[in-house]
Amino acid sequence: MKEGTLPPAAEAFLEMLAAERNAAPRTRQAYAADLTDFIAFLTRSCARAPVALLDATQAEISAYSVSGAQSGLASSSAARRLSCLRQFYRFAQRENWCPRDPTEGVGMPRLDKPLPKLLSEAQIEALLDQGCRGHDDPRRDLVSRAALELLYTTGLRISELLSLPGRVFQNDASMVLIRGKGGRERLIPISHAAREAARALLHHDRDIDSPYLFPGRNPHKPLTRQGFDKILFHAALRAGLDPDQISPHVLRHSFATHLLERGADLRALQMLLGHADIATTQIYTHVMQERLRQVLAQHHPLSDDAGS
Repeated sequence: MKEGTLPPAAEAFLEMLAAERNAAPRTRQAYAADLTDFIAFLTRSCARAPVALLDATQAEISAYSVSGAQSGLASSSAARRLSCLRQFYRFAQRENWCPRDPTEGVGMPRLDKPLPKLLSEAQIEALLDQGCRGHDDPRRDLVSRAALELLYTTGLRISELLSLPGRVFQNDASMVLIRGKGGRERLIPISHAAREAARALLHHDRDIDSPYLFPGRNPHKPLTRQGFDKILFHAALRAGLDPDQISPHVLRHSFATHLLERGADLRALQMLLGHADIATTQIYTHVMQERLRQVLAQHHPLSDDAGS
């Protein structure tokens, strides 16, 4: 069952996400898949008397959560599914389609949040220096330089980077307007090195009719994520780094952590990263605490790890 074949109440919920919350297509697709999975569960577990989506009870929601845990579903996926159901039933209550929220009293799975992977400042320097030169195609050097300079000096998401229009680098403005998740806009500063790298790429591509700084094979579309992954893979190899340990998210996390280590304010970091909630940004305080703990364990004279 896909979006478009769901019950009317579920379709209305997905339309609300788009109209009122400006949810991205991928978000709506994920919620549609979650609702489809729950409907399939209701059909399987209640074969003798199928339960409609709007008639589900707390017992069925709990049984659904238990079945996910028993099948080995990751806690993050289980939490997302329950969150989807909770939002759906609250919407249904608002529309007077069901008398109560059956997700009330159903506990959210406990999430063990892994700390983000990071690169050291020395590794970043190697990636920007050695990883951005020596390609057989000179243009690949320019693309690598512009992309990596921008990712690390701005903390952009990969989707934000690849959708950047080339025109924003044709003037000397020190700030660039970014449209991020949920259509939220923010201004970010662009370093001199990143701007010059972008301009060098634009000059090389001056005969390509594309609105994007990083055009794809079809110049009217941006470079794909898969295309960028290949660039990052080869840049990591040239820098002597493990490509499996490097991704756009790793560069974004490194950007954030290095800023905090050098005294940046958490609120300022929230604005730079485009986080809607400061709680999302606070993960980086945990990163710093963990790194301090590791330094203490490694270098304190009374530590078990010191001198080993």
